Parts: sequence; C-alpha cells; structure tokens
Amino acid sequence: MTDAGADDEGRRVLYVIVCAAGPAGDVGKLVTLAHQRGWDVQIIATPSALDFIDAEALEKQTGRPVRSHYRKPGEPRSPKADAIIVAPATYNTINKWAAGISDTYALGILAEAPTLGIPVTVLPFVNTALAARRPFQQSVKDLRNEGARVLLGSGGFEPHAPGTGGGQIETYPWQTALDEAEHALPPH
Repeated sequence: MTDAGADDEGRRVLYVIVCAAGPAGDVGKLVTLAHQRGWDVQIIATPSALDFIDAEALEKQTGRPVRSHYRKPGEPRSPKADAIIVAPATYNTINKWAAGISDTYALGILAEAPTLGIPVTVLPFVNTALAARRPFQQSVKDLRNEGARVLLGSGGFEPHAPGTGGGQIETYPWQTALDEAEHALPPH
C-alpha cells in the first residue's frame, strides 16, 4: 500500500455496497463511471444481492473478487476505502444499519465507517409505502446525523409507487451518488 485508502497503484478506493433491489443488476454502470474518474472499485454485496448481480462480470470489470462474507484467515484483505457508496440501498439495509445491526459483511463495513472517518453516500431504492414508514424516516434521520449522505428526495432518489420500481431502474441516478461521494472527500 502506498497510503491508507489507496490501492497498489495509488488510486482512490471506492467500496460499492450493493443491496438486493431492482437497480443492482446495473451496478456495473457505477463501476464504469468510477473507473472513468480514476477510482479503484471494490464491490461488496449483501448476501441477498448476489441473486441480483452478475458477480463474475463485476469481478472482471473491477479486477477484484465480489465480497459478501468476511474473509477467512489467510485470505488477502481488501484495500482500505476512501469512500463508500451504498446503492441501491434497501429499506432493510438502511433500517438495520441505523439500528446498529451488523449481521452481514456489508453491515459490518457500514457499522465502522462513521467512526473511521470514511464518507458514506447512500442512494436508496424504496417505494413510497416503505419511505413513508416512521421507522424508515427515523433511520434516515439517524444516519444523516452520523454524517451519512442519504440521497432521498429532491436531488436524489424519489420513491416510486408500490409495484412500479421496474420503471425506475433505467433512470436510477448512479452518477448523482458518485458526484456526492467525491464531494464528500476531504481535500488532498
């Protein structure tokens, strides 16, 4: 490592935590955008997200294994993250993270990020029925109070009516998440 957070070539490292939601199959779009801006990308998938993504294609695209479980003793560590994007972020992941639950590798990464000073950008994918729930609204508020940039509402992700999520996949704002993640970085 050349420094904390940089990969072996000195590039910034972006963790992309992908959850089991409609846009997950298109996470390669975010990887492409990040590569164009000089990022090295590590994909971390929730266990349920593995059914939504093409892990083999993402491993070829990133040059890194898709991680969904804690590493075994002796396995190489991933490089340290300079920034994290959670996209698509589900109702379940947002609520568990805010409640301090760390029952997956992805949630373990998120549980530590605020106290390690790693900027986290969250791009939800939820419907209006879930977004209207008081526990979800409280979770978003709590995460924002801890410094997470939750892009929900105007300028971020606008929740869709239940049953219409499939129509939102093509317009999912991957670039907005990357723009916000870069904006959150401390100056060099």
